[in-house]
Amino acid sequence: MKLVFTHPHHFAVANVRNQLAQRGIACELRNEFAAGALGELAPIDVWPELWVLDDRDYDIAQRWIEADQTQANGRDWYCGQCGELNAASFDHCWACQRERRLD
Repeated sequence: MKLVFTHPHHFAVANVRNQLAQRGIACELRNEFAAGALGELAPIDVWPELWVLDDRDYDIAQRWIEADQTQANGRDWYCGQCGELNAASFDHCWACQRERRLD
């Protein structure tokens, strides 16, 4: 097992876990409930961690995470069907479920 991602917010780590699982990469979430030890341990030591179960998946997982983070830092977009504003990281409109078009 190798540590592939860590972040101070549990939601961010769980989101990456879900994205990797959709791509067939098995992961384990650790330190999920370690925040209770904050004060006894350094803050970074209680951050949730995501570990790939198969070391051979590590490099591809890193590439997917980097690509997803780059996309998430992009520009928000408006749906061509309903006009709703969506976050850059969304592939589908949250309101009408139309797939994002990059034209």
